[in-house]
Amino acid sequence: MFDAETSAIRTDWTREEIAGLYDLPFTELLFQAQTAHREHFDPAEVQISQLLSIKTGGCAEDCGYCNQSAHFDTGLKASKLMPVEEVKQAAEAAKAGGAQRFCMGAAWRELKDRDVDAICEMVSSVRDMGLETCMTLGMLTPEQADKLSDAGLDYYNHNIDTSPEYYSEIITTRTFEDRLDTLAHVRDSGMKVCSGGILGMGESREDRVGMIHALATMPAHPGSVPINALIPIEGTPLEKAPKVDNLEFIRTIAVARMTMPTSMVRIAAGRETMSDETQALCFAAGANSIFYGETLLTAGNPAVEKDRALFEKLGLKAMGAGHA
Repeated sequence: MFDAETSAIRTDWTREEIAGLYDLPFTELLFQAQTAHREHFDPAEVQISQLLSIKTGGCAEDCGYCNQSAHFDTGLKASKLMPVEEVKQAAEAAKAGGAQRFCMGAAWRELKDRDVDAICEMVSSVRDMGLETCMTLGMLTPEQADKLSDAGLDYYNHNIDTSPEYYSEIITTRTFEDRLDTLAHVRDSGMKVCSGGILGMGESREDRVGMIHALATMPAHPGSVPINALIPIEGTPLEKAPKVDNLEFIRTIAVARMTMPTSMVRIAAGRETMSDETQALCFAAGANSIFYGETLLTAGNPAVEKDRALFEKLGLKAMGAGHA
């Protein structure tokens, strides 16, 4: 099923194989995931990414986890697209703080043509600073993807969120296939895909298997795979969703690493409530990327000083800029 000695890049994983990885004894799972990780990465290096909301709230989508949806009353005030100069200043501060990748997110259902020029200027300005660039702007047309690629955008984030079967329980304003279409446009443009999912939305283990299967069987594995733990937000349909078990979260990190051995696997949302020990096991399971800074779009994240202290305790270091 899985040969830890030669973790070949495969896009033909079956759900049965992935379920078998989940079912491995925990210590064996971590050993195999760490073995796969060491084939492709320095296990002491972690990529530092910083995330900025460049347009907050008022989104037409009804994603059940998101306080930026116009469908829910969460008290979040909508804002317009940030001026380019403010984005540049935030990127400069992120770089000074040690970030290698700067990610920009806008709460849109889809990118409007009227905003493309400003978005492209943000991309080129941030890239000129020597930072990797990533954007998440909702659905894209092929022409928009090409323009972002021409501007120098390195990664485009468009999460699949969960399994194809469970997707409609979380979102009804677009389909799982809509997500896949945008990811295809991103690949066709030459940009790298950033795509992952969220745990703790009431999904089953089978749904987590289905999510990993959908990612690991794409024509090319996503360059980055963010694994999020749901942050329940008052006013959203998932505000009372039970927290995902920490060991199950770590298992998902490990399975993502084993099935997509050359991808950056990111511990994304939810780190603020994770213990140092949980995060340490995530790194042992093959995670090698985090979001840095005290805010993730509109949600909390560990303080920079806390992350620096954790890295010091674990003997981890920031990955060099430009590492793909």
